[in-house]
Amino acid sequence: MAAVRTDSYSWFVLGILTIVYTFNFVDRQIIAIVSPAIKAELGLSDSMLGLLKGLAFAVLYTTLGVPIAWLADRFNRVSIVSASLAVWSAFTALSGLAQNALHLALARIGVGVGEAGGSPPSHSLIADYFPKEKRSTALSIYSLGIPFGQMLAFLAGGWVVQNLGWRNAFFIVGLPGIILAIVLKTTVKEPVRGAKDGGARKVSFKEGLAELVKIPSYWGIAMATALASFTGYGVGLWVVDFYKRTFELSYTEITVPLGILNGVVYGIGTFAGGWLTDKFGKTDKRAYLVIPALGMLLTIPAGFASTWAPSPFWALFWSAPFLLGLGMYLGPSFALIQTLAPVQIRAFAIAFLFLILNLFALGFAPLWVGWMSDVFAGRYGEVTGLKLALTTLGVTSLAAAYAFFRTSRRLPADWAAAEARNQTQ
Repeated sequence: MAAVRTDSYSWFVLGILTIVYTFNFVDRQIIAIVSPAIKAELGLSDSMLGLLKGLAFAVLYTTLGVPIAWLADRFNRVSIVSASLAVWSAFTALSGLAQNALHLALARIGVGVGEAGGSPPSHSLIADYFPKEKRSTALSIYSLGIPFGQMLAFLAGGWVVQNLGWRNAFFIVGLPGIILAIVLKTTVKEPVRGAKDGGARKVSFKEGLAELVKIPSYWGIAMATALASFTGYGVGLWVVDFYKRTFELSYTEITVPLGILNGVVYGIGTFAGGWLTDKFGKTDKRAYLVIPALGMLLTIPAGFASTWAPSPFWALFWSAPFLLGLGMYLGPSFALIQTLAPVQIRAFAIAFLFLILNLFALGFAPLWVGWMSDVFAGRYGEVTGLKLALTTLGVTSLAAAYAFFRTSRRLPADWAAAEARNQTQ
């Protein structure tokens, strides 16, 4: 393996991995953009759309992430991410050939299989290129792949589906990822594990897992991020349906402002969460979780105001503080996992977190909103039914904020224990 390169190369690697993560979320989000067109052509219910957006993708995405992460903790992580990128990009393109719900479900499962090998090895790579004092900022920059990916999906997907049809949207966003996989493999080097931690005590997988499950903050972060992500996926994968159904706008009238909001405001929130926690965390480690908690509290009134706004302008206006608050937990949470976990099982630690987070949030949030929308629609109509379904997500935002606050009280002790544990004996 190559030794860790200069700082400039570390930033280059971070840039490449962020672009990969951007492609990850373009391919994940595109089905939400074209959802109304799929509903119209294939005649699907909101419940079925929720299943296709979430659970069909999430089941293998979450479960395969664990064994792939086990491999990533032992073998070349760059090769694993490159192969995974090629697989999920190919299946995204194949989604455009679907003739019914079953075909689309199988393609979405394929996308999930590919994306299972993306983030956990990438988090582990970043942890070996950046010291723990800069990991929250670095992983916040990496997490910009979420708002940037959503922005590109909104901007490109909206125009394509309106002018070329929903099938071509899948082809156009899927195929370039195969080229990026080649670039990643040929330009990024595998670093030495634990190189930024002053050397690391060698432990077996079994020993590392035994240490990981005893860390209270790990479980608190897992619960908090799962709840926060439930809100995020519940809104994000139904937002186009909401604007089209509520205000009867065209695709581009919806996707252009949403794309800008996601890329700019959500991006600012994501970066700010990492930068602020690294800044204030120097004197008080609790800041790594208090700031995400405050962000989730902001999503509650802003989300309610956006959902029940009387016009598209005010709905978009209140979306800004919602997205700002929603982005703040990403970098700090992921950075803490890399700092708290034993060095030899960092990829596994984040994969296990994603198993909990995504099976619950990505798997069931879109399904929950779709199902509740169908339930409420029977009495209040499709427009109000979807609004009521989205309003229920305020509960998970509140629960996430509480979980972040509660875990912050334990974090300083767990951080100190991790520093002592990860030093060479």
